[in-house]
Amino acid sequence: MPLEHMQTVTVLPAAERRQAGQVLRKSVPRGVHSLWAPPPGRRDPVDILIESGRHRIASLLPLRYDRMRASAFGFFRGAAAIMAADLADTPASGLSVQACGDCHLANFGTFASPEGTPVFDVNDFDETLPAPFEWDVKRLATSFAVDALSRDLGDKTARSLAAAMVEAYRRHMNQLAKLDPLASWRSRVDVTEVLGGIADDKLRDRELKRLHTAIEAGHAGYAKLVEKTRGQWRIKEKPPLIFPLSGQRDDTHEIVARTAFDSYKLSLPEERRVLLDRYELADVAFKVVGVGSVGTFCAIGLFVTRDDQTLLLQLKEAQTSVLAPYAGPSAYANQGQRVVVGQRIMQTVPDMFLGWTDNRGDDQQCYIRQLKDSRLALIGSDLAEGALPYHATLCGVTLARAHARSGDAAKLAGYIGTGTAFDSAIAGFAMAYATQTRADWLVFLEAIKAGQIEAHGA
Repeated sequence: MPLEHMQTVTVLPAAERRQAGQVLRKSVPRGVHSLWAPPPGRRDPVDILIESGRHRIASLLPLRYDRMRASAFGFFRGAAAIMAADLADTPASGLSVQACGDCHLANFGTFASPEGTPVFDVNDFDETLPAPFEWDVKRLATSFAVDALSRDLGDKTARSLAAAMVEAYRRHMNQLAKLDPLASWRSRVDVTEVLGGIADDKLRDRELKRLHTAIEAGHAGYAKLVEKTRGQWRIKEKPPLIFPLSGQRDDTHEIVARTAFDSYKLSLPEERRVLLDRYELADVAFKVVGVGSVGTFCAIGLFVTRDDQTLLLQLKEAQTSVLAPYAGPSAYANQGQRVVVGQRIMQTVPDMFLGWTDNRGDDQQCYIRQLKDSRLALIGSDLAEGALPYHATLCGVTLARAHARSGDAAKLAGYIGTGTAFDSAIAGFAMAYATQTRADWLVFLEAIKAGQIEAHGA
């Protein structure tokens, strides 16, 4: 089995690896990361979107574009392919990590560990691939700038949020570089501690209360998503976002989903297969998700025991990473496996049911995970709304921890340093690219008006 992530274990002690990172500044000064200007011959952003849409479900593309036209930030969320092409034209540090690939503030959130403990982490890995570490940092910083400007918070606040995120990344990477590998690998962001550190008393108390309520509700199962009628368990239909695949005249999608759930078991460790075999697949439904994922095949599988305990697993199609044309193809032929391996590397507490499908003869490759608890996910979303500076710091810390698991924390810390040079450079890039994003968004809106692409709600 190929190992896609970078081998970071060397014979050099941490101090020498840190020094090697410092030496890299001579060939790639940190200040050059502030640079952004559209290169000559830059591709039309709408053309890139249209091309990436050719491999998606055509009937869902208007919904994807409708969500993207809502704001510059909505556009940014769906434009990972555009930014990947642009990042490839920026100076490269030479320091690679297992990158998220679509690193923006809405792709961080709260979820429950197998023990039920709420943790904060990166939660989207559809585009993950080894790549220069600064690509993730630049996209995350830009997301805060674009979001702030979309809220009319002004340039000063936008730059401040971007810089705060990078400062948190830099500080935490320096801390992780001092730890032994096992301690660094095990480090996690506990949500209870995170919320307890919010300075605003009302916001802190509200979020802690909501967290407690979400945890308790999670223990009660999936009451809002599943039901038992006439002795049969079913996923509740919520058109147009969730609709049944079972019992349809054309059962092609149901067969694909059921076959995928069956083949996926082979990717699980044997003890997880033993656990999953205590459930039976009772129903499958199609689910429209996210912004970036709209148009890919996504389904929910409802698994039930003979004693009516339920488990919901989500199947998502995995396409080639948007980074692949620039960072190189994945070592894994199966794109679902690429996503799973990347998530296992980057997350402190990977999903215990995480695995990939292996449908031989079918080019639709997928990965499967437990369905996210939206009640917990809202904790992180509301935190972003009510305490943006705190959220920026939280995301920066989390990304540093994720990068340190595959990259060389000592070398990364040596390169970014302990001062503010790297922070300022990335914040400068974030502001410049936020301007580019708005310009691309306006071009996108004109393409909708001209009928070049179709956008409408479900």
